Amino acid sequence: MSPHLVIVGGGITGLAAAHALVTDSRARAAGVRCTLVESDARLGGKLLTERINGCLVENGPDSFLSTKPWAADLCRRVGLGERIVPTQPGRAVYVWHRGRLHPLPEGMAFGIPTRIGPMVRTRLLSPVEKLRAAADLVLPRRRSPGDETIGGMLRRRLGDAVVDRLAGPLLGGIYAGDPDALSVRATFPLLAEWEAGHRSLILAALGRRRAREVHQRGPAPMFLSLIGGLGEMVAALETALEGTVMLTGRTVRRITPRGGPGAGFLVALDQGSALDADALLLATPAYISAGLLEPIAPAVSATLRLIPYVSTAAVTLAFRRADLAHPLDGHGFVVARGSTLAITACTWASSKWPHRAPPEIALIRCYLGRAGREEIVGEDDDRLIAAVRADLRTTMGIEASPLFARVARWFGAMPQYPAGHPERLTAIDAALREVPGLALAGAGYRGIGIPDCVRQGAEAAGRLLGHILSAPRDSRPAAFGS
Repeated sequence: MSPHLVIVGGGITGLAAAHALVTDSRARAAGVRCTLVESDARLGGKLLTERINGCLVENGPDSFLSTKPWAADLCRRVGLGERIVPTQPGRAVYVWHRGRLHPLPEGMAFGIPTRIGPMVRTRLLSPVEKLRAAADLVLPRRRSPGDETIGGMLRRRLGDAVVDRLAGPLLGGIYAGDPDALSVRATFPLLAEWEAGHRSLILAALGRRRAREVHQRGPAPMFLSLIGGLGEMVAALETALEGTVMLTGRTVRRITPRGGPGAGFLVALDQGSALDADALLLATPAYISAGLLEPIAPAVSATLRLIPYVSTAAVTLAFRRADLAHPLDGHGFVVARGSTLAITACTWASSKWPHRAPPEIALIRCYLGRAGREEIVGEDDDRLIAAVRADLRTTMGIEASPLFARVARWFGAMPQYPAGHPERLTAIDAALREVPGLALAGAGYRGIGIPDCVRQGAEAAGRLLGHILSAPRDSRPAAFGS
């Protein structure tokens, strides 16, 4: 039998891993087979794009970072290079604070100002709060090498107001988390590097902006998407993976070592079938992987259970543009800490992206749920829509009834990286060395964004291929039917 890699999880991490394997010349030369198992009826995980009444609705992520190249590179490799589009240029982002929308100061990088003028002029901070932020220019660098929360770091350097109204809503919103609980080394290690190398975060951000301006003309877009939505990425990968066995709607029930360490695994599926694997990649949420690994790798399982997840929801509403008085002159807004709004952020999708809706339609997408405020996600559709409409009435003066509404819930889908997360990963890596031929990848570990998941999937596939190719080719039991 030819070598066999089994991937559990058909989200973007598992798909990227399968693509990395099938396009590797070493795998082709060795005849390595790949089977991907996904419990849902479709592939793609949180990448879910729908067409509704001529509008393109993203139920999960709507973009990926341009500064991390792995997602854009994968799009090009599967023939989507010409489909990549940036956000509409020249559009502001707002912050809801004390009953009004304030423009976010221009030139913010990770919530750190890269331009002095906009920071001086903003009404989001009082004069005293601006002076406190400016203290970052003279404060000494932190001496302790240990991890700290991103909120703790930014409060120490720039003050509470910057965290609560600028950096916190922007950075915490990415993780649907509390910046005072999230690890800076796991979420934004660049900030720790800035302090270590430059002492001042503001000076580091200013230097970064100047360096970029030398090498490029005009500001580069931070976010990219695809003309037809991120669902195009899933469809293109499915096509590119022709020859890979993809089992959708199937659940892994049990994993059993086939023999001694490195001898492979038997992967038992529902309906009584099983797969014989020379190597195994679990591209599932950490809590799912923990359950599967408890019998064979209890140390890994115990540490995986320490990675928390939160639930979120996205509510998309479409309105007649003529019914809205608001100019929609930006990409949307985030909500400052302390607000009583149910939503945490709002994207004006038809203003942010080209081709999202006909000119006469305004498409607005709101986000609910975050660490400590997850209960709202469990409300029924009518209540979620009513809560969103009430907040849009408060923030944007929208009284009109929507043409349609789409609710997407993601239970236990957003991993959190609390302080100490890097140490947990180190412990997981050490324990995995006792189980050769097994790898973990996905949003729960080293980055939640699409580019990070693509990178993790490809790297895990490369490591497992190396294991397969270096293992002695002895007699093995035949694979069970699937």
